[in-house]
Amino acid sequence: MPAAALAFSPLGLTVTFTAASSVPTSAQAPSSAPTTRPAYQYRIHNVGAEVVLLGVGVDNATAVAKAASIGAGAVPLAPASVTVLGFPAGSFFTGKTAANTSVVYVTPGEGM
Repeated sequence: MPAAALAFSPLGLTVTFTAASSVPTSAQAPSSAPTTRPAYQYRIHNVGAEVVLLGVGVDNATAVAKAASIGAGAVPLAPASVTVLGFPAGSFFTGKTAANTSVVYVTPGEGM
């Protein structure tokens, strides 16, 4: 059965960042160990009451730049939402809000 049809299984530690109106330094979400297969899916939980423009990249600078706007490549996360999205293994994550802050958790893994 394809991994996308299975329940989500973590393949690394959860990282967190606090999205704000000024984009913070990103958090990298790598797989647990070199012997673990790399995670290309991420469970992303926006626990706050703000829409977060999620920036994802291969490094901090790229993630911060993408979080600037939808036009720059940001992915909108609804308030109090959980979603699973696919990105390259070891991606960096950060986010921007319109006004207040919102905590976001990112867990590398596979499945839905």
